[in-house]
Amino acid sequence: MSHSSSSSSFGTPARSGASGTSGGAASRGASRGTGRGTGRTAKPRFGFGLVGPRRDRHSVPLDQLEALSLPVGDDGMVIGVDAENRPAVLGINRPVPYDVTLIGGLWTAQVLALRAAATGARVAVETGRAQAWTALAQAAGGGQPCIALHDVGRVPPQGASAGSPVVVVRDCGMRPPRGRVVSAPWQSVVTLLPYLSPVAPRLLEKSSLVGVQRVSPDEAAQIGRIMSLPRHEYEALSTLADGVTLWCTPSDRQFVMTQGTDAETGLLGAARRMD
Repeated sequence: MSHSSSSSSFGTPARSGASGTSGGAASRGASRGTGRGTGRTAKPRFGFGLVGPRRDRHSVPLDQLEALSLPVGDDGMVIGVDAENRPAVLGINRPVPYDVTLIGGLWTAQVLALRAAATGARVAVETGRAQAWTALAQAAGGGQPCIALHDVGRVPPQGASAGSPVVVVRDCGMRPPRGRVVSAPWQSVVTLLPYLSPVAPRLLEKSSLVGVQRVSPDEAAQIGRIMSLPRHEYEALSTLADGVTLWCTPSDRQFVMTQGTDAETGLLGAARRMD
């Protein structure tokens, strides 16, 4: 790539020949610019913009252009790495309603809440075990109230907007009641289920995104039927390591390993499936 600024004649004085001559184009231009018979030299013409900087050309050989490329991924929060150790990104703040169901452990749900708050979202946690979330809510945001805890069924309207997106985390046990606050533009809802429960099929079918951590072989087979998973993928669900989640959409599936940062590990401990 090269960059150069073309020179401009505007704003530069005209060159004149010897005084008293009448045939040269330069002297005619000088006399027109100064008035006839005055003998004064031409003045710069202002008002036509500045002359650009004069620098040497910068060039790169064609076979080296790729070295200038920058890796730009999707927009959202990093939820871990995929099988090729590339960042896996979840766009949690969306202008349309977005429902996520996670069949997994509290540790993963809390990491997601922390990282959602780090993107600038307000996080409302609806939970029947506030003691498990209190330390996280107090530590998040550097003293700013970015994670709020609410009893089950007591989440007030959040007033989500593009400038103030909201993530509602529902940690309401095996049979979460229908929430008063539902997904809406700029307000996503993440429902945590510790295991596959009787309400799980309904939640999985209505969710935009489903995450599944280690479950029993019977649960894995049932999830495979609901989510139309290939056999080798749903059979793997009973052998997943702590921190590994299979994230599914109607058109895509990806195994992701979530690893805590130093701050997350210091607050929540190591990744675990059971609580």
